[in-house]
Amino acid sequence: MPTPRIAQSSADLVDRRVLIVEDDPTVREVVGTYLEAAGFIVEAVTDGFAALDVIAERRPDLVVLDRMLPGIDGAEVCRRIRATDDIPVILLTALGAPEDRVGGLEAGADDYVTKPFSPREIVLRVQAVMRRSLAEFAPEAPFSIGAFHLDPSARTVSDAGVALALSTREFDLFAFLLKHPRRVFTREELLRAVWGWDFGDLSTVTVTMRRLREKIEDDPARPRHLCTVWGVGYRFEPEATA
Repeated sequence: MPTPRIAQSSADLVDRRVLIVEDDPTVREVVGTYLEAAGFIVEAVTDGFAALDVIAERRPDLVVLDRMLPGIDGAEVCRRIRATDDIPVILLTALGAPEDRVGGLEAGADDYVTKPFSPREIVLRVQAVMRRSLAEFAPEAPFSIGAFHLDPSARTVSDAGVALALSTREFDLFAFLLKHPRRVFTREELLRAVWGWDFGDLSTVTVTMRRLREKIEDDPARPRHLCTVWGVGYRFEPEATA
């Protein structure tokens, strides 16, 4: 197929490695061609087991992962990745129901794209997710608030000295809330500030918040730090609420 005319990635993204996990040869070729045209180094495999082998042997910078795969499906592959690594994962799904998209996010995906999609959309999503995971911003000084300590440049956060194992999106969301304690944000505001989306599925925020609570709260069903303001959104309380 002819080389697509698309904007090159910025210099810091050129030669970053993307693993495509897709059993459909047409989708695999088209997505790979567009990502290579944008300056990425692309490797492609056709099933989840091969993907896990590649990740273990030569860790990519990002994974584009089909939800429906032979052997083990994409959601299970994502869960296995998340058990050991925080590599950004973009899930490709032909399943349009909200519960299917939520299932991918609950498995640990950072983003998802619903088929059919534009290959240019994939490139833009890869660039956006990778930039966020690489933390392309001026170094910020570490700070503490309540029992939490955040180092934005190192992308680490701890609770009472214990490091928290957060995915890319979980870290981004929690870091944003730590920087704005006690301020209430709607899901739309969080989607723009953390994901960089002007529109999108608000369940993305809901699911990521639920995953965060499972890692931060003593009782995720009764959160004391990541509080829901009913009818509005969420706020972070530095000191645990009673």
